[in-house]
Order: sequence, then C-alpha cells, then structure tokens
Amino acid sequence: MIKRAQPYQRQIYICINNRKGESPSCGYSGSEEVVEELKKVCKELNLKGKVRVAKSGCMDLCAFGPNMMIWPEGIWYMKVTKENIPE
Repeated sequence: MIKRAQPYQRQIYICINNRKGESPSCGYSGSEEVVEELKKVCKELNLKGKVRVAKSGCMDLCAFGPNMMIWPEGIWYMKVTKENIPE
C-alpha cells in the first residue's frame, strides 16, 4: 500500500447510474453531458492536476438527478445540467 497526500485540490463526482425500468435516474437525466461539459471547462481553465472530474455510481437521490458532489467540501448539487456548469 502506498500512502500519499491528496493528489487533487478538489474532486467532482457526478452520478451516471441508470436504474432499471421507468424509475428516475441520473444516467437517463443527462449526467454524461454534465461530465463532458465539466471536463471541457476544467481543461479551458487549466485545472489539470488540481481538479478531477469523476463518474460515480448511485448517490441515492435519483429523483433529483443528475447529482454532483464536490469533495472535500462535501457540497451537493442536484438537478444539474450542462448549462449550470459555468456557475
């Protein structure tokens, strides 16, 4: 095992889970578009090595998706769209 300091200043997790059936889920609500837009904005702002955008599994807030969590602050955003990203 290798132990080291936190490699990024911030990590942004976006749920991309697709639930079976007609249940609401982040994956069916446009979360992949959110991931791509976040990556694009981070690249434009030269945040490589500082901010990591990562896809995540279910965050258990499916009815409010897409869901996004910013770590280490622990800030959650719900109903995120790619248009919200500049905020």
